[in-house]
Parts: sequence; structure tokens; C-alpha cells
Amino acid sequence: MEFANFKLYLNSKWVSTVASIWIQCTSGSLYTFSIYSQTLKSTQLYDQSTLDLVSVFKDIGVNAGVLSGVLYDFLARTTTAGPWIVHFLGSAQCFLGYFLMWAAVAGLFPPVPVPVMCFFMLVTAHGHSFFNTSNVVTGVHNFPHNSGTIVGILKGFLGLSGAILIQVYKTLFNNKPMSYLLMLALLPPINALLLMWFVRIHNTRQDEERKYLNIFSVMAMVVAAYLMFVIILDNIFSLQSSVRIFILVVLVLLLASLLFIAFKAHEKCSGERSLEDFLDERAQLIVEPEKVDARSDSLNNRMTSLQLGENLNLFQAVKTVNFWIFFVSVACGMGSGVATVNNLGQIGESLGYTSHETGSLVSLWSIWNFLGRFGGGYVSDYYLHTRGWARPLFMVITLMVMSIGHVVIVSGLPGALYAGSVLVGICYGSQWSLMTTLTSEIFGVANMGSIFNTISIASPVGSYVFSVRVIGYVYDREASEGNTCIGTSCFMFSFLIMASATILGSLTALLLFFRTKDFYAQVILRRIQNIQNTVRE
Repeated sequence: MEFANFKLYLNSKWVSTVASIWIQCTSGSLYTFSIYSQTLKSTQLYDQSTLDLVSVFKDIGVNAGVLSGVLYDFLARTTTAGPWIVHFLGSAQCFLGYFLMWAAVAGLFPPVPVPVMCFFMLVTAHGHSFFNTSNVVTGVHNFPHNSGTIVGILKGFLGLSGAILIQVYKTLFNNKPMSYLLMLALLPPINALLLMWFVRIHNTRQDEERKYLNIFSVMAMVVAAYLMFVIILDNIFSLQSSVRIFILVVLVLLLASLLFIAFKAHEKCSGERSLEDFLDERAQLIVEPEKVDARSDSLNNRMTSLQLGENLNLFQAVKTVNFWIFFVSVACGMGSGVATVNNLGQIGESLGYTSHETGSLVSLWSIWNFLGRFGGGYVSDYYLHTRGWARPLFMVITLMVMSIGHVVIVSGLPGALYAGSVLVGICYGSQWSLMTTLTSEIFGVANMGSIFNTISIASPVGSYVFSVRVIGYVYDREASEGNTCIGTSCFMFSFLIMASATILGSLTALLLFFRTKDFYAQVILRRIQNIQNTVRE
């Protein structure tokens, strides 16, 4: 590569994608709450219900990102610096919230009142919503024809970030959760400030996009497999500090390799799409050519008020029935998933798992979360474009499986916590990719940032109900002296309630599936027709 062309490479949407991925890799610190929750509980003299209340404000902050969405949508229409401004504001909030939490835990000032600690958590979590909005919405703008795949990749690396940060923690600050809190105040903001200049919208449609997005997907799977191997290795052996340093260096090199893939993609993907590419794409669509015209006539006769490509603003979206059906489904699925991960440490303790094992569970949750986020976007994209399956169908399936996972967790069987967390983690992760992609398709891309962040409020609403009003209440009622509860009774009733709620969420997702069935038929049909028209030309 000539040095004169280096700047051109850096300005490509592929480098923008890599920068977003790297920012996502440090933006999932909220998923590591269990690492420092016990320290927070002991230093601030909280009971379980109070700790769960603080965790709920974490969920409120990261999911109530309407401000970041509205700001992004406005800036995207007025300036090219929109993603940078959103990232900068996110960095400032992330630093402020975590730094004040660390100062309280470190004893720089007396134990703070619960509302103040909730505010600290709210601020830092709200900053993370700015990172997520800027990265994901920019990705959808850059790859509108592969929105499910790019959302899956970006959300997937966000899911992996918990395991990545834990590797940094174990290498540099093992068994020092207070130092870890200070690291969280510095690492994510600095990383975002260094990389945000490369995140920008590129209104281009390039040849072989899907091929190189698939390579990014493969690399995401490689990173996930490597992290899983490390976690299992760490669970079997007591790793020395030199080994941990080597493991961390290899991880950094794997993530750095994404930049070389981006350069290669930019080099190969310039120019217009070829006739062969359209024919290859058309061959992947399982629709008989002679049936296309008949299907088109049928659909035209069954047109609904839901129009393909319709761009609703936030106020128009909240007036629709689909919005509130979607909202209830998200509250049941994501709310119960967040409640599960927030209480993994206490669940493990009540079932007799060691602190080392529960730490491994938190790391493994990041892997399952990644698989769900990545798979939810990629698999739903594949089946939409090759089988015509409406995307809400995958919401139905994942919510039903999640209900099974809740029951498995509190069954008391050997290894049930591991097996149940796999099911819940994968299904919870998939909800994030599906929710974001569904928003862009049903309500349009123009105001996607504000709409999907508004729908995301359903997650903390559900989390508050399940974490505080259900799990926290039942746990404290069952707890003995010292606010500690041992046995399956600590969480069994709570998780049976959450299993019932996810079944309700699955039924509402099924209703959304039937209401949008014709819409998704239009999506696949118009895609076929566009390919045919281009080939004829």
C-alpha cells in the first residue's frame, strides 16, 4: 500500500466498521457488574434489594438512550461530525460515573446515600448508550442491505467485551475489584476518544460487501472461540501472570488483524456491482421465477398501511400498535435476561459455587451473549433473504427457549447453572440484534436512533420489575442472618415467574409476526424485483 493512499483507506467505511468494533470491545463493562457488585455491597452496607436497585439504574441508563438517539438523528442530517460528538459525550459520562463510584468504594468520602449511588450508575450507563447508538446506527447506514449482519457483528463484539475486559482485569488487577472500577473509568472513554474520528457515515454501495462482512463474522467467531478456550483453561488450571500476559497479547493481535481485513475489503470492494454478483445473489433466493409475477399481484392486492421503506419519526412510531406489541415483548425478554446476569454471582453463591466459578460464569455469559447477538442478526438475515422468513419469528423462538433456560437455572441439578446460563445468554443476546434490526425495517432508518433507544426502555422497565420487585424481594424474604440465602429456594420462585413472563413475550412476538407477515413478504419480493431489473439493464 502506497503511503499516499493510506489516508483514503482510513476514510473507508470498512475502517469505520473496525473502529466501531474496537470501541464496542470496551463498551460492555456493564455486563461485568458481578465482578465488583459484592465490593459495592459490602463497602456501602447494602442488602440484596438495594444492590439490585443500583443495578436497575445501570439498566435504565444504558437502555434509556433516547437522548443519544435524537441527538444522533439530528446531527446525521446536519453534520458529518455527528458520530464523533455522540462518542465524546458518551466518554465524558462514562468517566464521570465510574470515577465517582470508585471514589465512593475507595473511601475518598463516606458511604453515599443510595439515590446518589444510583445516580452515579445511571450516568455511566447512559454514557454507554451513546457509544452503542453511534456505532450501530452508523453501521446500519453504511450497510443498509446487510443490516442484520452488521448489527450482529457490532452487537456481538459488545457482548464479547465483558469477557475481554475480564481478561484485562485478571491480567492487571486480579482479585482487586476496586482497581477494576478505576480501570473502567479510564479505559472505555480513552479508547472511544482515540477511535471516534474514524466512525462516520459513507453513503456507498460496494461490490462484495457480504463477502467481507462474512470474513468479519468469522473473525468474531474466532475471537469468541479463543476467549472460551481461555476461560475453560483458567477454570482448570491456576494460570501464572506471564501466561495471562501472553493470552492478552494474542487477544489484542486477533483484534488488530481486523484492520488488515478492512484494508483488503476497501481495496477489493470498489466499483459497481457486476452482473455475476446479481446472478449469484438471485440464485440464493429460493423463489421460482415463474411465480414472481403471480406473487407480486397477490401482494399488491393485500397492501396494508405498513409500507416498505416508510420512515416514521419517534412520535409517529409510538402511535402504532406494532410499537407497543414490540415494547411488551422486549420488556419480557430483555428484562428477565438482565435480571439473570445481574444476579449470577448471588445465584452461584446460593447454589454452592465458588467465587472463581461464578467469575467464570460471568465471562462465559459474555460468550453466550456474543453468540446470540451475532447469530440473531446473521441467521435472521440469511433466512429472510433465502427463505422469506419474517424476522419476528426469531423473536418468538428465542423467547420460548429463554423460558426453558430460566427453569433450568434453578432446577438444582448438577451443572444446571452453566446449562441454563447458556440458553438465557444466547437468547438474551439475540434479542438485541433482532430488536435493532426490526426497528430499522418496520419503522425506517431515518430516525432509527431515537426509535430503537425508546424501545430499549422496555429492558430497564422489565429489569426493575424482575430484579427488585421479584428477585430482590424473594431473596431477602428467604435470607438468613447476614443477608445471605443458601439453597434453591432463594431464586426458584423468582425464575418461575420470569419463565412465565418470557412465554408471554413469545406470544406478543407471535402477534407481531402475523401483523408484519405481508410486510416481510414485500421485503423479499422487492429485493428479487430490484435484482431482476438491474440484470435486465
